[in-house]
Amino acid sequence: MGPVLKVFGWLLLLQGVGGLVNTLLGWWRWAEDLIVVNHVAFLDGYEVFASIVTGVLGFVLLAVAETMKKTEDDE
Repeated sequence: MGPVLKVFGWLLLLQGVGGLVNTLLGWWRWAEDLIVVNHVAFLDGYEVFASIVTGVLGFVLLAVAETMKKTEDDE
C-alpha cells in the first residue's frame, strides 16, 4: 500500500506544481494538455486554487505513506 500511495502522491504533487506554474506564469504550453486541472470543466477560472489543492493532497499522500512505513518498521 505504501508504494502505491507514494506514486499517487508524487503524481498529484507534480500535477499541482505543473498546473500552478502553467496557470500563473504561462510556461509549459506544450504540457497544457497533460495537466488534469485544465480538462475539468467546472474548474474554469479556478485552476490556481485547484492546483494548490492537488499539490497539498500530494503532500498528504506522501506523508501518509511515510507514516505507514515508520509504523511498519516499529512493529
